[in-house]
Amino acid sequence: MAQTSILGRMGQLVRANINAILDSAEDPEKMLNQMVIDYTNNIREAEEAVAQTIGNLRLLEDDAKEAREATGEWGAKALAASRKADELRATGNAAEADRFDNLAKIALKRQIGFEEQVKTFDEQIATQTVLVDKLKDGLNQMRVKREELVQKKDELIARSKMARAQAQVTETMKSVNVMDPTSEISRFEEKVRHEEAQARGMAEVASSSLDA
Repeated sequence: MAQTSILGRMGQLVRANINAILDSAEDPEKMLNQMVIDYTNNIREAEEAVAQTIGNLRLLEDDAKEAREATGEWGAKALAASRKADELRATGNAAEADRFDNLAKIALKRQIGFEEQVKTFDEQIATQTVLVDKLKDGLNQMRVKREELVQKKDELIARSKMARAQAQVTETMKSVNVMDPTSEISRFEEKVRHEEAQARGMAEVASSSLDA
């Protein structure tokens, strides 16, 4: 049936390996959002199918009710015609009694016909009720799975963003370690110390010359 095939497709989506799909996606966040949209649309389609099935069940119940009422009405007519025939026969009106006997037989046939309809409707109603219950359960499971999918999507997106941020910080730290500015300052400081030492040396030489 269309209803069960719809829920079958939903079950396949629920059991899908999301990680494998995301591994091949160029934009995992976009892919996750699209999965939620597709799943939501499929749930809406399933809701329409379930609603149609429930509508058909309600029609069957209405038909069964009408047939059951007709069964009672024709049974009452058959009984009334049979009693009338007995009354007419008791008064010696055999011809009229026979006519009411025939009417009673006709009414009885109609009663039996409606009883058979009621039996058929009841069997169909029982089958459809089981199907509707299964479809409702399946639909509720789909709604729960959608909420789980949304939560999983938000979690994966947040984790992905955090991982990218962490990777960026790591790369930045690597570049900082390679181009450590303190090492450049240390070399410049050493150069300054040499210049200072040379200046002191020159000062000592000049002082020695003046003394001489």
